[in-house]
Amino acid sequence: MKLVDVEETVVLVTAAGSEGDGGDQPAASALKAEIDARGAGHAYRRAVVVPDQWYLDNPTLQQNPTIAIGGPGVNGVSEELSSVLPMVYSQDEQVFVQADLEGELKRAVLWGVNAASTAAAVQAFVSRGMLDDLLGRIWRFRVGTMV
Repeated sequence: MKLVDVEETVVLVTAAGSEGDGGDQPAASALKAEIDARGAGHAYRRAVVVPDQWYLDNPTLQQNPTIAIGGPGVNGVSEELSSVLPMVYSQDEQVFVQADLEGELKRAVLWGVNAASTAAAVQAFVSRGMLDDLLGRIWRFRVGTMV
């Protein structure tokens, strides 16, 4: 059974082990809920949360629109992407959003100097319309898609 669609399912990547200690997991869960709600029940228009090492070990997942949550010091995907993605938002040298939503592979890194700042980066991504922009680019009508 197919669980993700490389064109529609958004992969949220957190640091391995962040599930147990809180860390950036609450921010990832909030973003997942926001994306899932906007998917309005369409089978693949949703988000999945995976640990960074699992993502890095699975080339198929790397073809999906990807949002890494957490700083480059803790999240291996953030470390890779933060060196190549442009900064699109920052606040007080505490909250950072880096993204390329126009390229073939849609990518973003949402991070801060601590878990609270990372949560603020997630909130900025949503409230400043960047999530709308991402979903508008990937959730367009496709021939053969039942809506």
